Amino acid sequence: MFSLFNLLIIMVCVIIPFWQIFTKAGYPGWLCFFLFIPLINIVVLFFLAFSDWPSIKG
Repeated sequence: MFSLFNLLIIMVCVIIPFWQIFTKAGYPGWLCFFLFIPLINIVVLFFLAFSDWPSIKG
C-alpha cells in the first residue's frame, strides 16, 4: 500500500509541471499523460523539444 501511495505522489509531481509546460507551449495539457507510456514518452519529449510551438508563432 505504501508503494502505491509513493507512485501516486510521483505521478502528480510529474503531471503538474508537464501539464504547465504543454499548455504554455500551446498544446493541450492532457498530452502529459503520454509520458507514462513506455517508448511513447520518448517520442512525446522529442516532439515537445523540436517542434515549433504554437504559442511562439502567434
